Amino acid sequence: MSVVSIFNSGSGTLSLRRNLLIGILLPIVLFVVVDTFSLYRQALAAVNIAYDRTLLASAKSIGELLGMDGIGTETHITAQIPYSALEAFEADNRSRMTYRVSDIKGNLIDGAQDLPLWTGTLPNQGPYAALVDFYDDTFRGDAVRVAVLLQPVASASGHAMATVQVAETLELRRALARQILLDTLLRQILLISVITAVVLFVVQRVTRPVRRLSEILRQRAEDDLTPIEASDIPQEIQPLTDATNQVMLRLQHVLDHQKRFVRDAAHQLRTPLAVLKVQVQSALRGDLPPLTALLEIQQTTNRATALANQMLSLAKVEQVRQLQDFIALDWEVVVRAVALDLSPLIAQKDIEFAITAMPCHVFAQEWMLRELVLNLLHNAIHQTQHGGQLWVDMMSDQTMAKLLIRDTGPGIDEMMRLRLFQPFATADTKSGSGLGLTISREIVMALDGTIQLSNRMHKNEVEGVDAMVMLPLNKNAQ
Repeated sequence: MSVVSIFNSGSGTLSLRRNLLIGILLPIVLFVVVDTFSLYRQALAAVNIAYDRTLLASAKSIGELLGMDGIGTETHITAQIPYSALEAFEADNRSRMTYRVSDIKGNLIDGAQDLPLWTGTLPNQGPYAALVDFYDDTFRGDAVRVAVLLQPVASASGHAMATVQVAETLELRRALARQILLDTLLRQILLISVITAVVLFVVQRVTRPVRRLSEILRQRAEDDLTPIEASDIPQEIQPLTDATNQVMLRLQHVLDHQKRFVRDAAHQLRTPLAVLKVQVQSALRGDLPPLTALLEIQQTTNRATALANQMLSLAKVEQVRQLQDFIALDWEVVVRAVALDLSPLIAQKDIEFAITAMPCHVFAQEWMLRELVLNLLHNAIHQTQHGGQLWVDMMSDQTMAKLLIRDTGPGIDEMMRLRLFQPFATADTKSGSGLGLTISREIVMALDGTIQLSNRMHKNEVEGVDAMVMLPLNKNAQ
């Protein structure tokens, strides 16, 4: 994969590789640029110091050729300086040197008269022990570097102070500076190229498992929601993989529930619809009196409607489980309302009914609590014999709200206990579809609670069934 394709991959989207490359290379390039500038300045300073030493040596060489002439007040500085004295200090023909010797008052003694006279001051602490100063100036239209040496001159006849100026054009210095800059840039470009190649290799190697994982997911079938095998995924990507696997598990659960719902609906609704079709055909042929035929059709229709409603409730519970859209509700209010709705059934069987409830706030949806209590209480009424007893108790402790429904029915046999909460598990198909306890269990699980049905024993005999439901208590609403 080329560098261009790496930087252009995922155009318009957030690219992990592009961000890694930019995040690594950009600071390195900035550092190299700053370092190159710093190295160039240091090298240029070293070049100036080296060539300034040459200028100082030239000035000292000229200073050694100065002498004194005259007697008394007529003494003056003399100089016999051949130009060949500077040839030894000229590096090549790319630079030219000139000089000027003046007395302390600025009067020309020897050299180039048009070389500007030094008017500066000596530095307090220079790098040289001699009385020397360096500065930049122009001479005959060219930029020059000038060394100034204050040279004492003494003889038997007197002494004086001479100012020796030696100027050098900057062609050689500039050429050397350009060469140093070019060499530095070439080395830094080579360094950046090596770092870029290493970073590209490392980024490609590090992101290889991610690309392979992306390709595996892209080639998966639409209904393949098995967990991702991520043994070689980097630790930094592992949380994303784990979260993806969790999402897949939830999707698989939803898909399995939908498949089961469709399968059960097709299986369970086929029978009442077939019965309804036969009854309608029989009524059309006049096999039964019209009123009897209509009553049978009504009974079959009611069972089919109840079955469809329960199956829709079961599907709705799964939907709510995924959304977790719960609010704080008082469970006691729902229990009393359901008991009031079922009071005609209780009165019809002449059941001795008692309810003891206290406010218990839980997180749920009202229809869920109502469906839960309705199924359990309706089942208890159905199991209780005529003239029996039925108690409903609601209480709470520090963490859980508890609903206990106790009937005096025949109890649960061992065969039924094994498939108590399974869909369509019922011993009497005429009285129900067998979905009530299944719906109750799904509601309780969606609310993070528990449900248990057990026989109530007394002297090794079954007195009835206790249905216990516990849901987490909403302490903030107490």
